[in-house]
This record gives sequence, structure tokens and C-alpha cells, in this order.
Amino acid sequence: MKIALQPSPVQEIRDDLLTEKNVRLFIKRDDLLHDQISGNKIRKLKYNLLQARSEGHHTLLTFGGAYSNHIYAVAAAGEIYGFKTIGVIRGEPYPDLNPTLEFAISKGMYLHYISRAKYKNKYSAGSVSKLKDMFGQFYMIPEGGTNSLALKGCTEIINEIDVPYDFITSCCGTGGTLAGIIAGLNGNHHAVGFPVLKGGEYLRKEIQDYIKKYNEKVYLNWHLITDYHFGGYAKYSKELVEFINEFKKRQGIPLDPIYTGKMMFGLYNLIRKYVFKKCSRIIAVHTGGLQVIDGFNERFWNLIE
Repeated sequence: MKIALQPSPVQEIRDDLLTEKNVRLFIKRDDLLHDQISGNKIRKLKYNLLQARSEGHHTLLTFGGAYSNHIYAVAAAGEIYGFKTIGVIRGEPYPDLNPTLEFAISKGMYLHYISRAKYKNKYSAGSVSKLKDMFGQFYMIPEGGTNSLALKGCTEIINEIDVPYDFITSCCGTGGTLAGIIAGLNGNHHAVGFPVLKGGEYLRKEIQDYIKKYNEKVYLNWHLITDYHFGGYAKYSKELVEFINEFKKRQGIPLDPIYTGKMMFGLYNLIRKYVFKKCSRIIAVHTGGLQVIDGFNERFWNLIE
């Protein structure tokens, strides 16, 4: 099995604000890597899929919420690369499937629902043993896809960038993509993460632990900005929605309200405040995940254009 990815393009953003503040902003368009296994998901899954195949597994099992980009991507990857897939979904079964779960089922994924209380202990030996009793042997991919093999895939972002830059930014869910970027930088330049969960400070230790497990190194050339979660995961404001819609109108680049929209809103706000010095060059990694827009619009009156 081969998983060959063409480097995603790096696109410069033209904007009056950037001209005024004398800052250059580029977007690494990982949203264009694949139409179904989008952005950071295909980078995280790449080496996990190869490992699963090398170990002789035929089934992938993973975890996620009802609107999870990761569930969506694993379902698509299973169909494309010939794996059966099982999605362990947090919460009770939904009488009407949302667009994410509907897509997952269409790709052959079996959905297994567990209570939120049990979900908290999903990685315990007892929980995994019960899953194996139910489904047989499988290759387990963690929620969000983050492990050392995922970091390996995300390090490859760095070697694909062919323009000079000072900063590289990423939104953060589990922190795996940022951890891979930091490891790929290997002490050069500076990485900035934008957690999308309220109280995202906890990701500092998570990211450090991911990197230490990956290459046993400690890096100091990164930090988190935790001010742009908009109240928590999947929370939003009128201001955020307006920014996303205006950005797409002006730049032709779609952003989602869960991850990339929050990062770009935060970047613009920081640039406006002169947090970045004049002549700074910034790479913002577009981590994809645009499928969540359908689910978001289903719940919130088609706010995203």
C-alpha cells in the first residue's frame, strides 16, 4: 500500500490590514490535500494506515464525537485503503443521523455508541478488552488520531514550505498537529498554537509529552494563545461567523467555525494589535476539516455561507 501526498500549496493572503501593519501572511492549504481525508487528518493517518497494514490488520477502530472530523476521515480512509472501520461514538444513538455520521455509515463504518461516562475511560485495559470481545482484533487509532505516527506525518508539513517565514501557526484540538510541526521545525523558527477548547492551557503538557515520546526532545520555540476559543469547543459568536464569511468572500478560502476560523480570527486580531513585529512572515496551516460546516449549519441556521 502506498499513500503518496503531493505537497499542498502555500498561498499568500492579500489584505489592507496586512499592508498597513507590514506583515506577510501565507496559508499552507492542507485543506486541498484530499477531498475526503482532509488536511491534518490524512497526515495523521498516513503512517498509522501503513502500520496497520504491515501488522496484518484488516479493521480500524477509533473514537470520536458525533461531528468528528476524525471519524469522517477514518471512515473515508477505510473505504479507500481497504479496511473495515468501527467508530466508537461518544453519547447516545441519534434518531436522525447528522451529515458526519451519515457519511461515515455510507463509507461502511460501523458505529458503536457508548455513554459519556464510559467514554472517559475508553482507553482503559478493561474497556479495550471489551471492544476486542465484541469486534475481534483491530488496529486502534486514538481520538483525534494523535500518536507518534501522527506526529511523524505532521512533521512533513515543514519540508514542504518553500517561502521564508518567521512564525508558523496551527489550531489545536488534541495538539497533535502542532506537536508534529514543532518536531519538524527542530528548534528553528517559532510555532504558535490556537487551542479551540476553553482552558486550553492543559495542552502545553500534552504537546510536550507527545514530542518527548516521539523523539525524546524538548523544544522552547513555541507557545499557545488561549484567548480565541469563543467560549469552548463548537462555541461561536456573531463576530466569528461574520469574519469567516467575509474571509471567504475576500480571499476565496473557506474556514470552519470550530478550528481554522478561530485561528485566523485570532491571527488577524493579533496582527491588528501589532503583536507581530513589522516585516514578520507568518505561515498559517489550514488543517482542513471543512465537513463540519454542514453539521454546524444544520444546528445553527445556515450561518456559514
